[in-house]
Amino acid sequence: MADPFQDVDAAGAEFIRLFADSMDQRQSDPKMEKIVADYLARLTFEPSGLTIEVGAGAGAVTRRIAAFAHPTKVVGYEPSQGFVKEAQQRVTGLENLSFEAADGAALPLEDESVDNVVMHTVLSHVVAPSALINEGFRVLKPGGKLVICDVDFSKAALGSFPNDPLDICAKAFVSEFVTDAHIVAKLGPLTSAAGFSVEHFDITSRVITSKEQMLPWVTEATRLMAERGEIGKDLAEALVGEHDRRLRAGQLYGYQAIATYIASK
Repeated sequence: MADPFQDVDAAGAEFIRLFADSMDQRQSDPKMEKIVADYLARLTFEPSGLTIEVGAGAGAVTRRIAAFAHPTKVVGYEPSQGFVKEAQQRVTGLENLSFEAADGAALPLEDESVDNVVMHTVLSHVVAPSALINEGFRVLKPGGKLVICDVDFSKAALGSFPNDPLDICAKAFVSEFVTDAHIVAKLGPLTSAAGFSVEHFDITSRVITSKEQMLPWVTEATRLMAERGEIGKDLAEALVGEHDRRLRAGQLYGYQAIATYIASK
């Protein structure tokens, strides 16, 4: 199965609503809020400037950018019409923010017209990340900044013991819903080839022990397994139930490594 984030609209309205909510919930995690606040604090926002997010999804991060950067104009570009509609519906009180449907490899912007480009958890879901990075270089002003924040999905886990069935679900989710689990390791060569100079690179550990932050990893992985006849409906429901049991009992343990990479033109 191809990563459905490559063509969100084809995945359907239910998928869009599910992951729009999931993205909002993920970003509300204090660890994620700090990651975004930290990289925004490294950028410069001029009142008359322009900052864009490429692959904005339903706008969870774009709203944070607009609130932090006000009154700087912020535009979220997203190829999915469904996500753009969701993003527009979720905005309140941010007159400096707008969303537009656009391919991140062909932005409707002039050369050297943007101060900052943010790519938050998008490059791991595209077939040709170099196309987006090269386009970011084109639209950035000299001295402009590219921020890439993404999950190192190769390190993601939801296991508490060897052969944990929830960890098997997590790995199945990555194989089904992520295009390049190793994108973080490639950011240096990709940005260097485009002409960028790295300014900052770090990894933040995100430990998930409460809330339903990784529940979609279990529900979606088991749904696909059941649809293909690999497991029965009873087992699919039991795996989701096991996630919920551990959550209630304080036994849930999930891990993600979040990379922040900032480069200048």
